[in-house]
Amino acid sequence: MQNYLIRNIQIVNEGIIKAADVLISNGRIEKIAGSIPLSNEKEIDGEGLHLFPGVIDDQVHFREPGLTHKGDIHSESRAAVAGGTTSFMEMPNTRPPALSLELLEEKYSIASRSSLANYSFFMGTSNDNTDEVLRTNTRKQDICGIKIFMGASTGNMLVDNPLTLDRVFRESELLIATHCEDEKIIKENYERLSRSKTELTAEDHPLIRNEEACFESSLRAIQFAKKYGTRLHILHITTAKELQLFSNLLPLEEKRITSEVCVHHLHYTADAYPRLGYRIKCNPAIKAKENRDGLWEALLDDRLDIIATDHAPHLLNEKNGPYEHAHAGLPLVQHGLHLMLFYASQGKISLERIAEKMSHAVARCFRLQDRGFIREGYHADLVIADLNKPYTVSKENILYKCGWSPLEGMVMPATIRHTFVNGHPVYMNGRFDESLKGERLRFNR
Repeated sequence: MQNYLIRNIQIVNEGIIKAADVLISNGRIEKIAGSIPLSNEKEIDGEGLHLFPGVIDDQVHFREPGLTHKGDIHSESRAAVAGGTTSFMEMPNTRPPALSLELLEEKYSIASRSSLANYSFFMGTSNDNTDEVLRTNTRKQDICGIKIFMGASTGNMLVDNPLTLDRVFRESELLIATHCEDEKIIKENYERLSRSKTELTAEDHPLIRNEEACFESSLRAIQFAKKYGTRLHILHITTAKELQLFSNLLPLEEKRITSEVCVHHLHYTADAYPRLGYRIKCNPAIKAKENRDGLWEALLDDRLDIIATDHAPHLLNEKNGPYEHAHAGLPLVQHGLHLMLFYASQGKISLERIAEKMSHAVARCFRLQDRGFIREGYHADLVIADLNKPYTVSKENILYKCGWSPLEGMVMPATIRHTFVNGHPVYMNGRFDESLKGERLRFNR
């Protein structure tokens, strides 16, 4: 395996930015120092560039098996590494859904042959597979967690049986990740609006999947978790009201209840529906501006712990109306880091906080083994970015299998130059080296 020496690069890591050399040897970071003598390594000039720990996206939908016309593990991991994401955790609402360990292992097998990034997969929960879900208690080191849809979303995996929820929260030894929206409130809102309008539009989406639906479901999940001391991680928080449920009084490693915010909820507000329509229909919905303002405040004061994408590709013809038929979800994994670097260029967030929220915090939250930091001895999952080379998102440079992005036309202020996965330069200056694949993520539990 080729070794690399990155010279004189600005390292963004653990709250500081400093210039140093980085030696990558046998897939790991061997040395970080002011000056490292060249031996038989390939040299990379880092002058004027920044080195970030690889992004770890804890929520993606790569659609394989069963929905591969939208995306697959190879195509979407290819888009991921081009955007600086070196590891992902994928959701169970494929076809068939990952509701057994055998089906889950089939996804790991596919990824071992095709994923360019490191990977893990959530075990899915239904109203009647509790015994199977709890088999994961013996697999704590090699499965990222259990996913519960406490509100119906893509894939129709709603878990609404209180006995099922109680038992899973009581007996699971793994992290439980939840999609929190109250199904009863959503249905009531839908029926009320349907009676008052001849046709629903994209602008009705945040009124149907409203703040109250999110708050009540998140509150319920937290009540279960507190009752049993369960390790709970609530995905894609979208409302200012929910933020009162989270705390920044403890360091992340000591929190039993953690939270995630997604890049599109930090970027868009309901004001974008007239322009983008169903292209930005997603669950939970993008909501009014005061919610986005609250999300940014909570992200920066550590009530929100992680930034993710919830990458969820659909073909454009699947995003067409009417309301009931327009699929929910946005393709974003190629552009998550770019979007946060845009906000860094606007002074909204620092580079150090980006590394914290997209890499360090994910590693801490899930207790990943030897990843998420630029440290000697850790896996060399690294991203070199040129913060002074802008580019425009266009159909010509979008790598998603679905072929589109709601961000088309947006000028990003930075370019990803290199992405290393386990020391292998899978992406360099617009070209891919697919000779090595990613690895299964492991966890310290």
